[in-house]
Amino acid sequence: MTSTDKEAGSPARELGRWLWQGVRGGLLLRPDWRGLRATPGLLLLVIVAVYAVDIGLQRLFILGDATFYWRVFGYGMLSTAILAWCCWFVMPPATEYRDLRRHPVDAPTLFSMFFFQSLAISLLVGLVYVPALHLGLSVQNPHRWFEWVGALLPVSWIAVAELRLVAGSRDGHGLRRLSAAIIVVLGLTINVFVFPQQFWYADRPQPAPDAAEDKPLELTQEMMEHQPQVLAAALDALKPQRKGVIDVYAITFAPYASQDVFMRESALVAGVMQQRFDAAGRTIQLVNNKATVEQRPWATPLNLQRAIARVAKRMDKDEDVLFIHLTSHGGGDGHLAADFDPMTVSSVTPQALRQWLDETGIRHRVISISACFSGSWIAPLASADTLVMTAADAQHTSYGCGSRSELTFFGRAMYDEALRKTWSFEQAFATARQVIQQREIEAGKDDGFSNPQIRVGPAIARKLAALQAQLAASAAR
Repeated sequence: MTSTDKEAGSPARELGRWLWQGVRGGLLLRPDWRGLRATPGLLLLVIVAVYAVDIGLQRLFILGDATFYWRVFGYGMLSTAILAWCCWFVMPPATEYRDLRRHPVDAPTLFSMFFFQSLAISLLVGLVYVPALHLGLSVQNPHRWFEWVGALLPVSWIAVAELRLVAGSRDGHGLRRLSAAIIVVLGLTINVFVFPQQFWYADRPQPAPDAAEDKPLELTQEMMEHQPQVLAAALDALKPQRKGVIDVYAITFAPYASQDVFMRESALVAGVMQQRFDAAGRTIQLVNNKATVEQRPWATPLNLQRAIARVAKRMDKDEDVLFIHLTSHGGGDGHLAADFDPMTVSSVTPQALRQWLDETGIRHRVISISACFSGSWIAPLASADTLVMTAADAQHTSYGCGSRSELTFFGRAMYDEALRKTWSFEQAFATARQVIQQREIEAGKDDGFSNPQIRVGPAIARKLAALQAQLAASAAR
């Protein structure tokens, strides 16, 4: 048996040696690299362990119920690739090694040590923070500094440890180490601010519903027979387009009956489109709510598809614009929640909405989604002829969708305030985004900024600029 084999020992002993050196690195001490050699199996094991510890600790950091968001698994890949590049960059090629005892570490070994350091630091923080959190220390601090410490300490600690590891490398010249340190900072910045690895989101308890909301819908034969007439009347009432005028057709869709906030937001948005965008007679509201069951068509996927198809027949597809506002609860899977007990209503997905729009040939589209995690709708709906704006990004909840809420934060800031002062959706969105962030801070939203998103295609931007000029000219007369 060679000296190297003796030094390696059993797999368990080797793993223990890696863990101990990871702890040393986490404590900003120089690791002892002797006998440490990275293998594909070892690297896979430590990456799985880092993910497992992160997922477990994040869950323990949340008191009460929480929802797991599995898509976060892919968000850290870019920062991991940057870290791997850093290891390759700071370590010279193997052919440059002249003395293995003087240069005991190569790029794969350094890369593995980054993960063992991160694992050790996460465990050390968790051993202190989790028991303190569950003993009530967080509740005893009204200024919430404890939550900030729990969020920033691991990231800051890992950053310092990684920079210390790079700076302490005995390979490469100073400029190489400085460049590698910059790469490390870039990777951590992307990981924390661009693709935050937040696997769990606290389930925000909803306030008790109003008595009117709590009372179930009484589904009668008369109601069932009356609803097709309500839908037909609403569709037939849509006015035809005017030649030479950019007409706006608007559809609002509020499929969640258990909370009145979505019904109120649907009515508000429809009113703004009629008053500000000359969409009177070209607006249809699809709503699930007991209060509107006799006046509004139900917000079901089939009714939304029918409304889009009817608008396509009324409008000039080359001249006019279709505006759609969807408001409900949203999930990380991209489904818009629907509820109208005792009926079963299917959810709407961005893929289905895109298919219905494409089938009708409607070109110019403005689509607004007011829901948690609604940023996941942007990519499926985006096109050169489409403006898509959402109340949140794909990783965060929006705010203001409780039973006691008058309007969602997005609905109020975007439509009840900003869009009443401009005909530019982009300008209104930019204003609303700042207002939403400030209000979420004041309201104590503790799962991160909702981060509303917008994407504007070049063709729809030109069409909306012409619409804005038309509306401004009309208002000046």
